Amino acid sequence: MDRKILQLKPGAPRSVHLLVAGSIWFMVGILLMLRGSQWLIAIDKLWILIPGIAIGTVKALFMLERSANKNIKRIVEGGSGKCLGGVYSWKTWLLVFLMMGMGCLLRNSSLPKEFLGLFYVAIGWGLLFSSRKCWAAWRKELKKEKIPC
Repeated sequence: MDRKILQLKPGAPRSVHLLVAGSIWFMVGILLMLRGSQWLIAIDKLWILIPGIAIGTVKALFMLERSANKNIKRIVEGGSGKCLGGVYSWKTWLLVFLMMGMGCLLRNSSLPKEFLGLFYVAIGWGLLFSSRKCWAAWRKELKKEKIPC
Protein backbone atom coordinates (compact mmCIF):
# COMPACT_ATOMS: atom_id res chain seq x y z
CA MET A 1 0.00 0.00 0.00
CA ASP A 2 2.72 2.49 0.93
CA ARG A 3 4.50 1.72 -2.32
CA LYS A 4 1.42 2.66 -4.37
CA ILE A 5 1.10 5.96 -2.53
CA LEU A 6 4.79 6.73 -3.10
CA GLN A 7 4.31 6.14 -6.84
CA LEU A 8 1.67 8.89 -6.89
CA LYS A 9 3.94 11.41 -5.16
CA PRO A 10 5.04 14.10 -7.63
CA GLY A 11 8.76 13.66 -6.85
CA ALA A 12 11.34 15.52 -8.89
CA PRO A 13 15.11 15.90 -9.06
CA ARG A 14 16.85 18.86 -7.42
CA SER A 15 17.28 20.60 -10.77
CA VAL A 16 13.51 20.67 -11.28
CA HIS A 17 12.96 22.04 -7.78
CA LEU A 18 15.46 24.83 -8.49
CA LEU A 19 13.84 25.53 -11.86
CA VAL A 20 10.39 25.75 -10.26
CA ALA A 21 11.65 27.96 -7.41
CA GLY A 22 13.25 30.40 -9.86
CA SER A 23 10.25 30.32 -12.19
CA ILE A 24 7.80 31.14 -9.41
CA TRP A 25 9.83 34.14 -8.22
CA PHE A 26 10.34 35.27 -11.83
CA MET A 27 6.67 34.97 -12.86
CA VAL A 28 5.27 36.52 -9.68
CA GLY A 29 7.81 39.33 -10.03
CA ILE A 30 6.73 40.03 -13.61
CA LEU A 31 3.03 39.96 -12.69
CA LEU A 32 3.51 42.35 -9.74
CA MET A 33 5.58 44.73 -11.85
CA LEU A 34 2.96 44.70 -14.61
CA ARG A 35 0.14 45.38 -12.15
CA GLY A 36 2.05 48.20 -10.47
CA SER A 37 3.07 49.69 -13.82
CA GLN A 38 -0.53 49.64 -15.05
CA TRP A 39 -1.62 51.69 -12.04
CA LEU A 40 1.23 54.15 -12.57
CA ILE A 41 0.46 54.50 -16.29
CA ALA A 42 -3.23 55.08 -15.50
CA ILE A 43 -2.41 58.00 -13.21
CA ASP A 44 0.38 59.29 -15.50
CA LYS A 45 3.14 58.76 -12.91
CA LEU A 46 5.36 56.23 -14.62
CA TRP A 47 8.43 57.96 -13.13
CA ILE A 48 7.61 56.12 -9.86
CA LEU A 49 9.07 53.02 -11.53
CA ILE A 50 12.57 54.39 -10.82
CA PRO A 51 12.28 54.58 -7.02
CA GLY A 52 10.31 51.31 -7.08
CA ILE A 53 13.18 49.53 -8.82
CA ALA A 54 15.69 51.12 -6.45
CA ILE A 55 13.71 50.01 -3.38
CA GLY A 56 13.22 46.55 -4.89
CA THR A 57 16.96 46.20 -5.51
CA VAL A 58 17.73 47.06 -1.88
CA LYS A 59 15.04 44.62 -0.70
CA ALA A 60 16.48 41.92 -2.95
CA LEU A 61 20.07 42.42 -1.85
CA PHE A 62 19.36 42.60 1.87
CA MET A 63 16.34 40.32 2.33
CA LEU A 64 15.20 38.22 -0.60
CA GLU A 65 18.60 36.88 -1.61
CA ARG A 66 19.17 35.60 1.92
CA SER A 67 15.85 33.78 1.66
CA ALA A 68 16.70 32.48 -1.83
CA ASN A 69 20.11 31.21 -0.69
CA LYS A 70 18.52 29.47 2.29
CA ASN A 71 15.94 27.80 0.05
CA ILE A 72 18.57 26.77 -2.51
CA LYS A 73 20.65 25.19 0.25
CA ARG A 74 17.59 23.35 1.57
CA ILE A 75 16.77 22.01 -1.91
CA VAL A 76 20.34 20.94 -2.71
CA GLU A 77 20.89 19.29 0.67
CA GLY A 78 17.46 17.62 0.55
CA GLY A 79 18.38 15.38 -2.34
CA SER A 80 16.46 14.35 -5.41
CA GLY A 81 13.07 12.68 -5.61
CA LYS A 82 11.37 14.92 -3.07
CA CYS A 83 7.80 16.05 -3.59
CA LEU A 84 7.56 19.01 -5.96
CA GLY A 85 5.46 20.88 -3.38
CA GLY A 86 8.59 20.82 -1.23
CA VAL A 87 10.15 23.42 -3.50
CA TYR A 88 9.52 25.74 -0.54
CA SER A 89 9.31 24.91 3.14
CA TRP A 90 5.88 24.91 4.78
CA LYS A 91 6.81 28.19 6.53
CA THR A 92 7.58 29.77 3.17
CA TRP A 93 4.29 28.52 1.71
CA LEU A 94 2.50 30.04 4.70
CA LEU A 95 4.27 33.34 4.06
CA VAL A 96 3.28 33.17 0.37
CA PHE A 97 -0.40 32.81 1.27
CA LEU A 98 -0.18 35.59 3.85
CA MET A 99 1.41 37.88 1.26
CA MET A 100 -1.30 37.02 -1.25
CA GLY A 101 -3.91 37.97 1.34
CA MET A 102 -2.10 41.24 2.08
CA GLY A 103 -1.99 42.00 -1.63
CA CYS A 104 -5.73 41.46 -1.86
CA LEU A 105 -6.31 43.77 1.10
CA LEU A 106 -4.03 46.44 -0.38
CA ARG A 107 -5.70 46.29 -3.81
CA ASN A 108 -9.10 46.79 -2.21
CA SER A 109 -7.97 49.51 0.18
CA SER A 110 -8.32 53.23 -0.34
CA LEU A 111 -4.54 53.72 -0.57
CA PRO A 112 -3.45 55.99 -3.43
CA LYS A 113 -2.44 54.23 -6.65
CA GLU A 114 0.96 55.95 -6.44
CA PHE A 115 1.70 54.01 -3.25
CA LEU A 116 0.27 50.75 -4.55
CA GLY A 117 2.19 51.07 -7.82
CA LEU A 118 5.43 51.79 -5.97
CA PHE A 119 4.86 48.89 -3.57
CA TYR A 120 3.99 46.39 -6.32
CA VAL A 121 6.90 47.45 -8.53
CA ALA A 122 9.35 47.27 -5.62
CA ILE A 123 8.22 43.81 -4.51
CA GLY A 124 7.98 42.56 -8.09
CA TRP A 125 11.44 43.82 -9.04
CA GLY A 126 12.93 42.36 -5.84
CA LEU A 127 11.54 38.92 -6.69
CA LEU A 128 12.54 39.19 -10.34
CA PHE A 129 16.07 40.36 -9.49
CA SER A 130 16.56 37.70 -6.79
CA SER A 131 15.34 34.89 -9.04
CA ARG A 132 18.79 34.98 -10.66
CA LYS A 133 20.12 33.14 -7.59
CA CYS A 134 17.81 30.20 -8.33
CA TRP A 135 18.71 30.27 -12.02
CA ALA A 136 22.44 30.11 -11.19
CA ALA A 137 21.88 27.20 -8.78
CA TRP A 138 19.73 25.46 -11.40
CA ARG A 139 22.47 25.75 -14.05
CA LYS A 140 25.04 24.45 -11.55
CA GLU A 141 22.81 21.50 -10.72
CA LEU A 142 22.29 20.70 -14.42
CA LYS A 143 26.06 20.56 -14.87
CA LYS A 144 26.30 18.14 -11.92
CA GLU A 145 23.59 16.01 -13.51
CA LYS A 146 25.36 16.39 -16.88
CA ILE A 147 22.25 17.79 -18.54
CA PRO A 148 22.96 20.42 -21.22
CA CYS A 149 21.44 23.86 -20.50
